[in-house]
This record gives sequence, C-alpha cells and structure tokens, in this order.
Amino acid sequence: MQAQPSTPVSASEFAMSQIEAVDVEISVVLGRSVLPMSQLLRMGRGAVIPLDASENDEVWILANNHPVARGEIEIRDDRIAITVTRPADVYDFMAGAA
Repeated sequence: MQAQPSTPVSASEFAMSQIEAVDVEISVVLGRSVLPMSQLLRMGRGAVIPLDASENDEVWILANNHPVARGEIEIRDDRIAITVTRPADVYDFMAGAA
C-alpha cells in the first residue's frame, strides 16, 4: 500500500480554518439599571429590577462583551430570538444609550 501525498493547504485556507475554530460568546443586553449596593444586597428570589428600556426598544448584541449589532426581540412559540437590525455604535453603548 502506498501513502497518499497530503494536499497542500494555502495560507488563506489555514487562516480561515483557524478563525472558524474560535469560540465567540454572544450575549444580549435588554436594558440597564443603576442601584445602590445596599438595595442589590437586599434582593432575593423574585425581586424585580427596573430597566431603562421599554418593550419595543432595540437590544444590544455583544460578542465577547463588545457591542457588534443592534436587534429586536422576537418570540416564536416558547423561544425568544433576536433579529439583527443594524451594526452597533460602540460610542452609544459606552454612553449608555437605550
């Protein structure tokens, strides 16, 4: 039996395979709230934290805690999904824009 020669991999194919191997944590920010620490420490199960957002506001989509897009919440059956609507403005996110 003769060994098969390996197919050479181009630099761009290698780079793409390396990029595809990276895990990215995606999170969605529905809103924000500022609370005194004493109030936070008194909260228990079932506590409600008011957010600075309303029902139809866009949400922030973060990749590894970095804002990448804005989106809208969709409810399908018993699942919640986010539809991407536009790119994120990092400066708005840092300023606490809703």
